Amino acid sequence: MTPPEPAPRVVIADDQELVRTGFRLILTVRGVDVVGEASDGVEAVAAVRELRPDVALLDIRMPQMDGLEAARRIIAQSPDCRVIMLTTFDLDHYVYAALAAGASGFLLKDVTPEHLVAAVRLVNTGDALLSPSITRRLVERFAAPDSGSVTQGVRGATVPATHRDLVALTPRELEVLTLMGHGLSNAELARELTLSEATVKTHVTRIFTKLSLRDRAQAVVLAYETGLVAPGSSADRRDRLPHAP
Repeated sequence: MTPPEPAPRVVIADDQELVRTGFRLILTVRGVDVVGEASDGVEAVAAVRELRPDVALLDIRMPQMDGLEAARRIIAQSPDCRVIMLTTFDLDHYVYAALAAGASGFLLKDVTPEHLVAAVRLVNTGDALLSPSITRRLVERFAAPDSGSVTQGVRGATVPATHRDLVALTPRELEVLTLMGHGLSNAELARELTLSEATVKTHVTRIFTKLSLRDRAQAVVLAYETGLVAPGSSADRRDRLPHAP
């Protein structure tokens, strides 16, 4: 019998105590270990450094240091810690930059208890929280047209684009990356390319390794930043896709 996976260890960072308390109760009741809390970005970075959690839940808008800068520092100092941003979809323009910085996804503040727990457990396995289609919509909304060099952030700030050498990819891997950028899941990739899901997963894993990507969210961002996918395009526009033999 396979032993159960150990409970994820989580740090929650939000300047609203009520939000932190609610999330902590939801997670602990369902077997997730909340090892620390923080009320601002500075405290969040310090808590992750000291407590070494598996997952950090970060509010984007916090005093002292916002969630985006906190995410960057946490990912730099603790690369094994997965970051989930807490946000409001229509208002926070930091989401794209957070994904580009290495966050594994985002949650709305009004997330259901079931979704919150599932999200924490999902990113703890090394996957991205967002479905590819949601990630694609975020990238299309916030990516600048010339995002191959820089991406426009909030209030005129810029975020350096992620640069990767795509020459390392095989034609098939390049096709898989492009389709991921268009929002296709592994199951959809398998149907599109007439491959087994196991083969698709192998291609995806190799892409992550060759391009030093943390997860699927970063792969989608990279597909836009390198011009493989253009904002506003869709998976149905087959003329944009490179085709492997």
